[in-house]
Amino acid sequence: MSQHPHSEEVEVSGHIIDSLLLPKILDQIISLGGEFQIHDVRIGHSRKDPSYARLTISAPSAGKLEEVLKAVGHHGGVPVHPSDCRLEASDMNGAFPEGFYCSTNEESEVRIDGQWIQVDQQEMDCGVVVAPDHRSARCVPMADVKRGELVVIGRQGTRVHPTERGREQHEAFGFMNSTVSSEKPKNVTVREIAAAMKAARDGNGRILVVAGPAVVHTGSRDLFSWMIEQDYVHVLFAGNALATHDIEQTFYGTSLGISMSHGGGTEEGHEHHLRSINRIRRLGSIRNAVDEGVLKAGIMYQCVKKDIPYVLAGSIRDDGPLPDVITDSLAAQAKMRELCQGVTFCLMIATTLHSIAVGNLLPARVKVVCVDINPATVTKLADRGTFQTVGVVTDAEPFLRVLVDELKKS
Repeated sequence: MSQHPHSEEVEVSGHIIDSLLLPKILDQIISLGGEFQIHDVRIGHSRKDPSYARLTISAPSAGKLEEVLKAVGHHGGVPVHPSDCRLEASDMNGAFPEGFYCSTNEESEVRIDGQWIQVDQQEMDCGVVVAPDHRSARCVPMADVKRGELVVIGRQGTRVHPTERGREQHEAFGFMNSTVSSEKPKNVTVREIAAAMKAARDGNGRILVVAGPAVVHTGSRDLFSWMIEQDYVHVLFAGNALATHDIEQTFYGTSLGISMSHGGGTEEGHEHHLRSINRIRRLGSIRNAVDEGVLKAGIMYQCVKKDIPYVLAGSIRDDGPLPDVITDSLAAQAKMRELCQGVTFCLMIATTLHSIAVGNLLPARVKVVCVDINPATVTKLADRGTFQTVGVVTDAEPFLRVLVDELKKS
């Protein structure tokens, strides 16, 4: 029995055994300097049956106990005797009160007037704002909070429902349990990615693709354009570079001045991307260029023809940029946040910063595939909390070629 004077009784339920949540919770308690005593464990008899555990967590100080309970709460541990969440009105625009509850990307609830209420628009690294009538709650980015809004303070009256994973290894999305490796067989993974995309297209799914300029540089533009044309892309997030070099290839047959037919440099090719941007700026928008018959092929052409919503988020290094680029990063975030609603599957290809940015916006229930020649990109995503990501370590063109071949199969 622990001698620590500060303790709290918590419970956790669900598939805590086969998804390894309970061992993870116990390990985290010890690693953070706490102790535990298990009072009750009930293990489900079948794979569909939930399990349950009740334990007392103790620590040498109130601050240490709060640290442990906060970590356990992220894995679904809740007090046996919960209380309502504490609310405080924000005293200014653009900043939460001190001690605000910081959200995760897991499905969450807050307890108000004795009732648990689901938190809407789930997103990591936000605060939770409760409606004035106490009937709803939602995640709100720091920059968007308004003076007078009711903000959840601290861990009290909050609970997280961890996304179950690790239970089914041979069903759709079983590949999501894979770790990043350049040695794993990619054909099986790509086949399952294609199956997931087909299911999303033919069902009620919504596919978001986040793409970098390497999609064009590696000669994959026509493959990606085919995916858009065949309704395998419902939303596109990218930057100025992807759109610029896609348009450059249409106008000049080059990408960053390199010929896409023979792979060599072209005379004055270094100017092609600037001339492409200038032509679109003179026309006012990418859509105007398509409508006027100036832009006749490529990724952005297909997006306009198929009426696919896209966000081109600006960067400090952008040339031009294209008139469609959102140069205010907070405005770009807001538009991306809006278009992320309803997304069920996200494919990220060869773009580190955009991938991490979008990973921060997606709830944990969204399946994420990150394709990059550098395994560190996927590692960074996981480190930032986008644990549901599966990594495919390869270049963009070989991946897209195999993916399109799989998508073309009946």
